[in-house]
Amino acid sequence: MSAASPLSPDPSGQGATLAVRLVPRGGRDALDGVEADAAGRALLRARVSAPPADGEANAALLALLARALGLPRRALAIESGATQRTKRIRIDADARAVAARLEAILGGTR
Repeated sequence: MSAASPLSPDPSGQGATLAVRLVPRGGRDALDGVEADAAGRALLRARVSAPPADGEANAALLALLARALGLPRRALAIESGATQRTKRIRIDADARAVAARLEAILGGTR
């Protein structure tokens, strides 16, 4: 991924952290590209149709990412931001493979 990537691979190459800005009740489940926050950090824009109540939006986000990245749901977990729009998602998979898949998904949406 490029320097402005929301994906931060672990130094070991086994796993990565993905910075996400989630829009609950977004009408549909989709990944909408990459945006920068006020500090200039890259965030993956994601929307889900689920409401932000009882963890429904978080569960929908993890399911969406698992589906998009071709990973089992158990390979993803919210590392921080469970009650906020900006989240850090831990991905337990080969970092290079995840970066390549994310680049393929977002190639035309940046």
